Formats: sequence, structure tokens, C-alpha cells
Amino acid sequence: MKKIEAIIKPFKLEEVKDALSGVGVQGITVSEVKGFGRQKGHKELYRGAEYVVEFVPKIKLEIVISDDKTEEVVQAIVKAASTGRIGDGKIFVSTIDDAIRIRTGEFGDIAIG
Repeated sequence: MKKIEAIIKPFKLEEVKDALSGVGVQGITVSEVKGFGRQKGHKELYRGAEYVVEFVPKIKLEIVISDDKTEEVVQAIVKAASTGRIGDGKIFVSTIDDAIRIRTGEFGDIAIG
């Protein structure tokens, strides 16, 4: 099993969610997060005063899938989340040793399906 963590722009969430549904992803966890990469934040003007926004709002998606769907899910996220501009985000893929569905006690690929 693999865990895919994707950091994307907030306005891309619906497109990414639809793309993931299209490739058969049944569950995702979504969190509102803040951070910065190469962007290093930005400046905003509010009521005539300039403010430095050091941490940019982003959306973090967490998806646990079977190994054989990894490439398909990653490509769906890349295609749906890309704007071609700086700050589009990152995708991290890691290995998951096990998953357990608490309600039934099922484990492994059965628990994530």
C-alpha cells in the first residue's frame, strides 16, 4: 500500500477531487494547511497598508491506495492540480505497512477499499 500526500492550491480542490473519483479513489482526507516553498509568501494590500503573508494557504490531501494504483492516482493529481505557475504544490508518496478498518477489524488492502 502507498500513502499519497498532495499539497495543492485551494481553488484546485474540486478538480482534483473529480479526477480522483474518475480513477476510482474511494476516500481522501482533506486538510487546510499553510506553508511556503519557493514562493516565500507574498505581499498584500489591505486598507492602504501593506502586509507580508509569510505562509500561503494550501490544501493537503491524504490518500491510501493499493500499490498498483499509485501511478494512475499521481498522474490524475498532477493533471488536475497543475496551472503551470509557481506554487502548484508537491506530491509525496510513501509506503504504508498496514491499514486496519476499526469497525470490522479488516486489514491490508481490504481495509482501504
